[in-house]
Parts: sequence; structure tokens; C-alpha cells
Amino acid sequence: MGIDFELVNNPISEDVKAGENPLDYVVRMSKEKAKAGFGEKGLTIGADTIVSMGNRIFGKPKSVGDAKETLKILSGCEHVVLTVVAIFDGKKLEHVISESKVQIKELSFQEIDDYCKTGEPLDKAGSYGIQGIGGIFVHQIKGSYSGIVGLPLFETEQLLSRFKIDTWSGRIGS
Repeated sequence: MGIDFELVNNPISEDVKAGENPLDYVVRMSKEKAKAGFGEKGLTIGADTIVSMGNRIFGKPKSVGDAKETLKILSGCEHVVLTVVAIFDGKKLEHVISESKVQIKELSFQEIDDYCKTGEPLDKAGSYGIQGIGGIFVHQIKGSYSGIVGLPLFETEQLLSRFKIDTWSGRIGS
């Protein structure tokens, strides 16, 4: 987008609160990340992506076994990928939501096992990366490809414009 940025890593608890639905959870996570990263540089962007089916949230797997179980559940089914981007400037905290539907083909035990051996599922919400090897499992998407990857470009640009950030020049205040 033509914007200079600095990556800030201020870990936060990503535990799901009792009774929290997928949308409320991902909105809360993105806002907490934006606030946790705020410093003296102006504004921060926080984003979070989850995979959900009904009220079940699939974040990053905790183990290979967890990844295999998630992939078995997603196999042959449509699920929702929610990515929320939040921006905080020290006073104002706003967010946008990207919701996409993804259809995964029916996966064999061997495909799941072979894919998990690559290590790719261990760092991905829902245990697959559409932008990587896991993309071969994706039959259809309805929504934002960049949102499924993890940063919905259209929505992020729209949110930045609310903060008077010109994404073409990277300048503030147009």
C-alpha cells in the first residue's frame, strides 16, 4: 500500500471468553492487538483472523494432532473466515470486518497426514494456508482472498482513509 511501517510484537492473551461468539472474539482480538502495539509513532493496526463453523472457533492449532483434527472437521465443508482489522491512534479505535466463505474439498487421511508433515498448518488459523500448499484443498471462496490470507486489503485501505492516511502516498492528512 506504499506505507512505511514497523512491526510491533506485544503478545496478548488470545483465550476465548466463555460464551464468546466468533465475531465478538475476533473483533476483541484485533482491538486488543491495536491497543497493545500503540506507541509514540502515531497509530497502530491490529488484525486477527479466525476460521469458524457455527459457534466453533478454529485458531492456530496447538499441535499436529490438533491440526489433523481441524482438517478432518473442515474436510468437505464450507466454513467462514473472519478477519478484523482495527486501527488505534491513541484516542480513536475503529475496526472493519472481512467475512469470507471457503469450501474445502473432501480430504483423505493421507492428504491430511502429508500436509501436516509440511509444518504449514501449525501457523495458520484453521490449520491451512490458502496462500501456500493448503491452497490445493480450496474448492471455492466467496469473499476476500486477501482477507482469508490475513489482511483484507480493500477493507484496510478503507479504514486507513478514515484516519486520513493516503495509501498511495503514505502521507497523513489528505
